[in-house]
Amino acid sequence: MDIRALLMGLAFAVMWSSAFTSARIIVAAAPPVSALALRYLISGLIGVLIARAMGQTWKLTPAQWRATIIFGICQNALYLGLNFVAMQAVEASLAAIIASTMPLLVGLASWIFLKEKVGKLGVFGLIAGVVGVAIIMGARIQGGVDLYGVSFCVMGVIALSFATMMVRGATTGGNFMMIVGLQMLAGCAVLSVVAVTTETLVIDWSWQLIAAFAYTTIVPGLMATLVWFYLVNRIGAVRAATFHFLNPFLGVAIAAVILGEHLGIREVIGVAIITIGILSVQLSKQK
Repeated sequence: MDIRALLMGLAFAVMWSSAFTSARIIVAAAPPVSALALRYLISGLIGVLIARAMGQTWKLTPAQWRATIIFGICQNALYLGLNFVAMQAVEASLAAIIASTMPLLVGLASWIFLKEKVGKLGVFGLIAGVVGVAIIMGARIQGGVDLYGVSFCVMGVIALSFATMMVRGATTGGNFMMIVGLQMLAGCAVLSVVAVTTETLVIDWSWQLIAAFAYTTIVPGLMATLVWFYLVNRIGAVRAATFHFLNPFLGVAIAAVILGEHLGIREVIGVAIITIGILSVQLSKQK
């Protein structure tokens, strides 16, 4: 792995992890699905315009179209839609922890359904991930966590795991920026239908809301997705996914610094165990 790929991976991890904190600020002041649909409309249009300026085309291969639509619906509409709704009742740190288990779910699904060899280190990582999640959830349930919100986070990370397994088809053949824009517009289309039929547009305007919305639209929304596609194309999905081991720690740290969210000792231990589990699963796949 070269230095450029390393920097791209670190940048992606920070941007991805920060999205939960900015989302928590947004959903406290605006309807979650409507806000997310608007975010994807803006990000998607910006992405498509930049792609056209770069000379890219939306004449994608059938595999790219299929992967782009699935990725857009599963990651943008389902994963983030469910997380935005959940974070009305669930803290950003817990949502980040649940979402960061995605590499573990991908590893488990690949092992069970695709018959991929995991090895002893991978099995250890999967077990460690389950133990870490159990520790955190046990502590949160005792503290009265909203189980309805948690269930939405769990459904969201399952959708994200499926989207991640499909990403390889979207990263072959170039047109990266165009793919980023189109998959966001696909998510916007689905979320707009949900927003119109389920939400009332009531917004508590503040500079914090505007800043959080602008940040989440440009940085986690557009830049992080583009960096991820470039990273997967540069070093492969397996190696790129290794950087997800940073997400539990970064997600919790950013939420603590900006939102003042507190974690007890059991949660800290759980985060550490999940981090070790994610790293173990990803290292077990390295050639």
